[in-house]
Amino acid sequence: MKKVLFLCTGNSCRSQLAEAIVNARMGDMWQAVSAGTKPAGYIHPKALEALSEIGIQHTGSSKRVDEFQGVDFDLVVTVCDSAAEECPVWLGKGKRVHHSFPDPAKAEGTDEEVMEVFRAVRDDIEKEMIALLKTYS
Repeated sequence: MKKVLFLCTGNSCRSQLAEAIVNARMGDMWQAVSAGTKPAGYIHPKALEALSEIGIQHTGSSKRVDEFQGVDFDLVVTVCDSAAEECPVWLGKGKRVHHSFPDPAKAEGTDEEVMEVFRAVRDDIEKEMIALLKTYS
């Protein structure tokens, strides 16, 4: 089984969405984990809600990238520009790829408008990350 690490700054939204989606949709081929360069210490409740809406229950936690030093990943994907800048080189074996998604935690508006942003980012992550991982399978 191949391993992928998804990195973002806070490890509370985008990388968590990617981890949960890949484990749910491609868990027979890929084991996904996520981490942050400056972890928030929690998973955003709206990210969990967005996952729940598509039948994914996620129980991960916000983790620091240092926790994965020495782990050999097949692929390391940065999902925000800030993480790509802070982790310009991955010293492990895995190939590094960057694919930026907007930060849904920065969305403003009514509760439903903010949730729509989380849904859009979730759907983009699902489409793009599954396509990406299929090219490395």
